[in-house]
Amino acid sequence: MIFLKIVGTILFIIFIYLFVIIFLPVLKVKAQPVKMKKIAKISPVCRKDISFKVKGDALKGWLYNPVNTGVKIPCIVMSHGFGGTKDMVLENYALKFVEKGYAVLTYDYRCYGASEGQPRQLYCGKFQLEDLRGAVEFARTVDSVDEDRIILWGTSAAGGYGINIAGEDHKIAGVISQCAALDHKEDSKLYIEREGYGFFFKLFMHGQRDKGRSRFELSPHMFPAYGKPGTTAMITAPGAFEGIEKLVEDSTTFKNEACARLSLMPHADDPIKSAETVKCPVLFLTCENDELVSSKSHKRAVEILGDKAVVKGYPIGHFDIYFGEWFEKAVNDQIEFIKTLI
Repeated sequence: MIFLKIVGTILFIIFIYLFVIIFLPVLKVKAQPVKMKKIAKISPVCRKDISFKVKGDALKGWLYNPVNTGVKIPCIVMSHGFGGTKDMVLENYALKFVEKGYAVLTYDYRCYGASEGQPRQLYCGKFQLEDLRGAVEFARTVDSVDEDRIILWGTSAAGGYGINIAGEDHKIAGVISQCAALDHKEDSKLYIEREGYGFFFKLFMHGQRDKGRSRFELSPHMFPAYGKPGTTAMITAPGAFEGIEKLVEDSTTFKNEACARLSLMPHADDPIKSAETVKCPVLFLTCENDELVSSKSHKRAVEILGDKAVVKGYPIGHFDIYFGEWFEKAVNDQIEFIKTLI
């Protein structure tokens, strides 16, 4: 009898907690908007709009093609990082690749940018892997593309996606992994060391509110994707907010928010596991002073890949690789790597 009373009391407390978390106006979060240009850049002549479907949702992308050479050419399928949209800095890379005679496909994940999908700003690594598979399938249908020379390019949170796909699709010719999150265990250690367990408990509560509201078809509960240190946001590492603000200067679609349930969503499969079955070469571009990714994150993958791995390191932070001399050095290293594949 006493046991039943204890259980009943616990269940009642849980019910009250969930009711408050889900239905009452608690856990308010201050928005942290970023500065962006309001006018889109003029489209380069080599770019055209494309669309393909994944699980019934239309994903919008851009296909970049060099002047028609009359022969089928390699295609680089590019995936952006956490919260990113195709109109950020990816075009800077795409135009460099087109100059060398390669086709490029960029796209927005479901629920982001110009692509369909609800709720908006829903991040899930497993869903994004499905989106990348869809992008690869589409690229192989393009008349100018050699379907046996598809190269997967990913950065930051998407830096391991190419390894995941190449591990299952042995027609992939190569993978470029830039400042990548490859080892969830090591990266989690870095986060906990910097933020403490209390930070993750707070995000867990926000995730419960958003997930609970979704059960009752209520509006999503959002928090910023990137925030300043000490604020409520998914990524609050020093310099992260300033870094993303610089990355999105030319974007008209980026939103600095995310459905809070992402703190409860499963990760994409760990790229380290997929590395065991990868057959193609993989280029790792690492930032040695990375604020977001553990310096150990790529090491196990490199060990597993052995002579299939090529590593280029730069003495910079996570966001420095996208700009100036380090962008030029990194993209030149990528072009040299691609030449070895074709």
